Amino acid sequence: MYTQASSEFLPSVIRTFALSLAIAFLGTMAGVFVPDSLFMPLAILEFVMLMIAFFFRRKKAISYSFLYVFTFISGITLYPIVAYYTAAAGANVVVMAFASTTVVFTGVAIYATKSKQNFSFLGGFLLAALLALVVISIYNIFFPLGSTGMLAFSFIGVVVFSGYVLFDFSRMKHYGVRPEEVPLMALNLYLDFINLFISILRILGILSSRD
Repeated sequence: MYTQASSEFLPSVIRTFALSLAIAFLGTMAGVFVPDSLFMPLAILEFVMLMIAFFFRRKKAISYSFLYVFTFISGITLYPIVAYYTAAAGANVVVMAFASTTVVFTGVAIYATKSKQNFSFLGGFLLAALLALVVISIYNIFFPLGSTGMLAFSFIGVVVFSGYVLFDFSRMKHYGVRPEEVPLMALNLYLDFINLFISILRILGILSSRD
C-alpha cells in the first residue's frame, strides 16, 4: 500500500542516486576484467531489468537491491564505451565529459527545484524525442551516420536528457515522492545522467578527432 507523497524525500532520492553513480563507477572499473563475450549478455540483462523496473512503476516499487544491481551491471556495460573514447581521444576527454555532465545535470536540477514553473508538461514531448533517438540509433546500426550526423544526434541527445533532468526534478518537487518510490526516482535520475554523459562524451570525442 502506497504512503502519501512528499517532497521531503527528495534528499533521499539524491543520496540514492549518488550512491548509484558510485556503484556504477565500480562496475565500470570491474569491466576491465569482464571477457568481451559477456558484454552482450550483460547488455541484454540490463535491458530486461530496465523493462521490469518500468513495469513495476505501475505495479509496485522496485527495491534498493534491484537498483544497485542494475547500476553495477550498467557500469560494466558502460566500460567498452569509456575504454573506446579513452583510447581514441584520451582519458582527459572522458574526465571532461564527466565534469561537463555533472555541471549540466546540477545546473538544470537546481533550476528545476528553484523555479515555480511546473515542467511536468514536457513528458509527452520528451518521450516522443526519446523514441526518435532510439529509431535513429537502430538506423545507425545498419546505415552508420557520418561524424556530422553523429554530432547532431549527440547534441539532440544532450537537449533531450537535459529535458528529462528538468522534468524529473520538477515532477518530484511539485508532486512529491513516496518513500517506496525513492529507488525508482533515483533510477530515473541515474538514466538521465548516464545518457547525458554518453551524449557529451560522443560530442567531445568527435570534436577532438577533428583537431
